[in-house]
Amino acid sequence: MHVHDELPHEVILAIERVLELKSGQTDADPLDALSNDFDPVGLLNDFFPDEASLAHIASVQARLVESQREIQREIDALQLELKQNQDPTRMHLIQEMISDLFGQMSRIREKATESEAVVRNITKDIQVLDLAKRNLILSMTTLKRLQMLVNALTQLEDFVKEKKYGEVAQSLSAIKQISGAFKQYTSVQRISQVWKRIQELQGEIRNHLDRDFDAFYLQDPAKPVKPAVIADACSVVDVLGPDVRAQMIERYVAIELKEYRRIFRTTDEAGQLDNISRRFAWFRRLLQTHEIEQGRVFPSEWKVGWHLLAKFSEITRDDLAGLLSKSGAPLTVKALLDNLQITADFEASMARKWATPFREMLNITATSHSAPPKTITSAFEPHMGVFVDAQDKALADMLAPHRKTRGLKSPRPSLDVDHDTPDDGDNKSSPIVLPSSTELFYFYGQSLEQCAKLSTGKPLFDLATVHKKWLRIYAEDVLVAGLKRPISQMRKSTESRFEVSELQQSALVINTADYCQTTALELEEKIRSKLNDEFKDKLSLQAERDQFVSVISAGIVVQLRELEAACEPAFAAMTRSSWTTLKQVSGQSAYTADLVNAVDQVVESVKPLVEQKKYLRNFLDKASSLILAKFTNSLVKSRPLKEIGAEQLLIDLQTVKACLLKMPGESLTTTTYTRGLTKSTTRLETLLKVIVTPVDPPEGFILNYTLLIKDASFSNFQKILDLKGTPKAEQNNLLDSFLTITSTNDDLEGTSFLSSLDMDPGGPAQLNSNLSSPGGSRVSLPLAGVVGATGESGIFANLTSPGTSGPSTGTSVADGRQGPGDRGQVFSDFRRFVSFGLRRDTQPPTQ
Repeated sequence: MHVHDELPHEVILAIERVLELKSGQTDADPLDALSNDFDPVGLLNDFFPDEASLAHIASVQARLVESQREIQREIDALQLELKQNQDPTRMHLIQEMISDLFGQMSRIREKATESEAVVRNITKDIQVLDLAKRNLILSMTTLKRLQMLVNALTQLEDFVKEKKYGEVAQSLSAIKQISGAFKQYTSVQRISQVWKRIQELQGEIRNHLDRDFDAFYLQDPAKPVKPAVIADACSVVDVLGPDVRAQMIERYVAIELKEYRRIFRTTDEAGQLDNISRRFAWFRRLLQTHEIEQGRVFPSEWKVGWHLLAKFSEITRDDLAGLLSKSGAPLTVKALLDNLQITADFEASMARKWATPFREMLNITATSHSAPPKTITSAFEPHMGVFVDAQDKALADMLAPHRKTRGLKSPRPSLDVDHDTPDDGDNKSSPIVLPSSTELFYFYGQSLEQCAKLSTGKPLFDLATVHKKWLRIYAEDVLVAGLKRPISQMRKSTESRFEVSELQQSALVINTADYCQTTALELEEKIRSKLNDEFKDKLSLQAERDQFVSVISAGIVVQLRELEAACEPAFAAMTRSSWTTLKQVSGQSAYTADLVNAVDQVVESVKPLVEQKKYLRNFLDKASSLILAKFTNSLVKSRPLKEIGAEQLLIDLQTVKACLLKMPGESLTTTTYTRGLTKSTTRLETLLKVIVTPVDPPEGFILNYTLLIKDASFSNFQKILDLKGTPKAEQNNLLDSFLTITSTNDDLEGTSFLSSLDMDPGGPAQLNSNLSSPGGSRVSLPLAGVVGATGESGIFANLTSPGTSGPSTGTSVADGRQGPGDRGQVFSDFRRFVSFGLRRDTQPPTQ
């Protein structure tokens, strides 16, 4: 089928819907399919699957002809049906029938409306009667209620006269319930009179109750009041409402505590601070008398005992606050804590008595219009500064022997550590951390528990502030001071032996600082769990923990300083090496054995001393950087190197690399460490391989430089010539050729790792933030990928890049940094190019 003969998809779907064909049926006749993808070859293969089937071609043809006839008859029938359905006369008839149907529906709707109006007229009178019936029922019900109210009011008057409080409670409750239905009818005169009488009766009842309760409270022998009468009267008070009940309780509490106010006046001896226990003993006796005598008549839900306690607490708190504020002599810590402890014990005993927290009892008994209640112990909080100051002084006294003193014996110079390592029997009991640190946190825990029992508000927060202060002092005056050498023991510039005692002291400080920063976090969580909510967000010991981390870093620097001292003789020997006199390469140099031995001694001394592996890894990372930095500095100082010297240094570098690779041991070696070390040594190897290459022919030497270094920096190429020891006369020709070759190569970078190489490493001491030479030498070769590295990772990552073409050989390149826009340029501006040409003209002619 051609493209233009294809049927649209919509037409195919319409035909299938008319012929009731379902697409996708597996058992359907392929000839019935209306798809545009009809395949006649496949159908013929179905009819004639093999050659033998060709003998039945006549029968197949006859069957197809019969199928064609049936389809044609079906088409004729459909065409006839379609013609009949599209008859205009029939369509007109259908439209008329629809119109008649709409007319019938309209007539039915009109008749329904008429019927509704007729029914409404018929039931109009009935609705009036229904309304009259409802009004009559309501009137009868209201009259009956009014009658009941009047009868109950009459009975209540009789009960009040006879003081039958039990019946008064029941009758008054019924009256209040019934009278609620008449609030909307108070404009009716009769109901208004009844309502007024109810109010008058309630006033009379309250007067009777006041007199009877007062008589009961005062216990007049001439007119005794039976407890049963007061018990019934309490039920009447409950009916009158919570305001009346509160007044009755308040009256009772005031009478009971009247004697307390008189006895314990703050101007009398009994009311002084040293007699605070007598106050609580008096209240316990009062509470016991209340529970045995008057308190038995009160309903339990009134919680009169709680109200007595709340009022007693209020009076006592005000008295104590006044006494503490007006105290003439300074308040001692012992007096404060003793009185506070007595008060806290009293509050705890009351909480145990009623199995309810003391503050919750105060909150339940407080009135809505009064200020939030406070505990008795809250009177001591403004004066808890005495306790906090005492803790501050105690901490000062406790740490005084440890501040600015060293906890270990004086160091002695020695390279022999066989008898001084922690594995020796004499040192098996050596502490892992300074005992003063455990004493400090033990003291913290004791003072925290003591203060939390007395107050969890501002005093506890102030105590936490004191704890923070002494953590900072401990870190600075004890730990950091322990890392500093006494002036009498300062290492001389010519002394090159490391101190085992320094390593032990620094490891002890590192372990102690780690213990302190970990325990400080636990301390913060413990204080936060006890503090009141308003102070929790203000508490943080993060700054103190950071300070201990800084102490750990300082301890690692001390260990690196000792490592540098141990390695200094070997690097000094390397610096003094005369590479120009070497005739051939003969194995590793003698200084490498001393270097490896010194590194092994220091590292093996440090490993068993430091507890946390993460700090050991940090030390090893920085130690590796330090060794490579010193190696590079010594290499630069020992120039000129010449080709034979560079080959010898390549062998020596492999020895140093092997030493550094095995330095951590199996348990501390990481992929990051190995990768960073390999990257650093690879750049050094690249530097030495360029120096090994002969300068003749110049094109080959320059090509080798561009392939290995991959930059077009004029100053970097001049550094290679300087390290190689190329004569000045030859340098001009090589620099000319370098400028010519690299100016046409746009693929070269403007800088490389050589840009950070310091050609004058003997300058003033410069500590680097990531890794510095603790002894003062400038570090120009940090380990790539070490902990704390920033910026570009690699050999020269810690030094700044040079400014474009850079200064002449021998000057420091740490003063400028090349911007990204200078990459791929030999000279950054015309002035530098002219100065280069003038320098060439002033050179003597080549010999």
